[in-house]
Amino acid sequence: MKPRTPRAFAGARRQAALAACTVALAIAATGVAMCDARSEDAAGSASSNPVSASPSAGASVRPAAPSPDAGTLARGEYVAKASDCAGCHTAAQGGAPYAGGHGLVSPFGTIMATNITPDPRYGIGQYSYDDFARALRQGVARGGERLYPAMPYTAFAKIDDADMHALYTYMMHGVVPVAKPNAKSDVAFPFNQRWALRFWQMAFVPREPYRPRADRDAQWNRGAYLVQSAGHCGSCHTPRGAAYQEKGTDETSSDFLTGGVNDHWFAPDLTGDPGSGLGRWRAPEIAAFLKTGHGGGNVAYGSMVEQIEDSTQYFTDDDLLAIGRYLKSLPPHDPSGTYAPQDDVARKPLNGSRVPDALSVGYNVYRSFCAQCHGDAGKGVPNVFPALAGNSSVLAEDTTSLIRLMVEGGNSPSTLTGPPRRQMPRFADTLADVEIGQVLTYIRSAWGNNAQPITANDVSSLRQKLHK
Repeated sequence: MKPRTPRAFAGARRQAALAACTVALAIAATGVAMCDARSEDAAGSASSNPVSASPSAGASVRPAAPSPDAGTLARGEYVAKASDCAGCHTAAQGGAPYAGGHGLVSPFGTIMATNITPDPRYGIGQYSYDDFARALRQGVARGGERLYPAMPYTAFAKIDDADMHALYTYMMHGVVPVAKPNAKSDVAFPFNQRWALRFWQMAFVPREPYRPRADRDAQWNRGAYLVQSAGHCGSCHTPRGAAYQEKGTDETSSDFLTGGVNDHWFAPDLTGDPGSGLGRWRAPEIAAFLKTGHGGGNVAYGSMVEQIEDSTQYFTDDDLLAIGRYLKSLPPHDPSGTYAPQDDVARKPLNGSRVPDALSVGYNVYRSFCAQCHGDAGKGVPNVFPALAGNSSVLAEDTTSLIRLMVEGGNSPSTLTGPPRRQMPRFADTLADVEIGQVLTYIRSAWGNNAQPITANDVSSLRQKLHK
């Protein structure tokens, strides 16, 4: 829709711009990557694409082109996995790889991830390298349409030229073209006015790829590059500002990777906080966690399960260790919770407000529903069930994920080299809000853990948001 220009509509245009930018940024806070968020009309109409119609479904035929070398294709496939392109651009139920159809539900409507196979009509088959790089680095699709920052182009802007060329080569020659029309996003006016994104992009998108730091060695720089660019860790793990921008894009910011809430999951602190961060983790434990979903007595949950299954399990061991090395270099900035197993202050008799275990609702709920897997002492079972004693997610100030796991349950990742998938049951229909609050409060104060209590109101509030 072309913006109206008469003076009488100037105020309305400014309000529409602000509203459109607001929804785009709200969608960005979910951390969902949509590498080509074009509308159905821009992607598939004859007026914007002069190519003759392709079949309505199945693989399309592309013009013959010189075959790229195997090394470039392999590198491009690796970058695609590191960037988790398939995670959003492949429909969950039997969808063809990269052919779109995955819907992102938001309070403002449903955004549909598009077809990014090299099909010339419905996909990106007509994209030149410059078109492709501009979309990933600047958030501008072929034809000039602005992309919602649900695609993490603020991170992809840091991908270097060699990896960008390899990724383009793989997407054009290593992915099967699928002539699948793009489903139309259901976003009402004024939130569908993408032109307002120009101003957000001018303010918050980095201008150049990652530049290695001369004062750091090659392993550290490799880890920093992966975390900040293709891995787009900050999209979930960095808190958002007033304009829903990430409040830091590298280690120079005190907010970078200190944790953030996305789609009712709290992505935890990745800095060196010894309580709720990675301060007590070792770099090999971080690498193991990213490879298998198990590491340092912790088990992946929530949206991190899909990230590991679709992306990080395919990283090389050297790259995973580089990521661990980089993350271990980040100092703590926003400490929360403590773990002192030899000095269990929270449970000493001098704490007069503590109810004895035998009379504690939280303790009795834990013994009845949790101890079978996590153990009486909260130590869990290595590579099976997570330890709760000293668990950094248990000690986090933000309790969104803890409550959601109790309400909905969850599962561990299923990877090529990791343990079998394990399931945590849901307790939404088993325990009352007050019982969930008290058992989580018990867990956050037992075995040396020391974190703030959780109330029944905390549980009720999140359940209302989840409609559970």
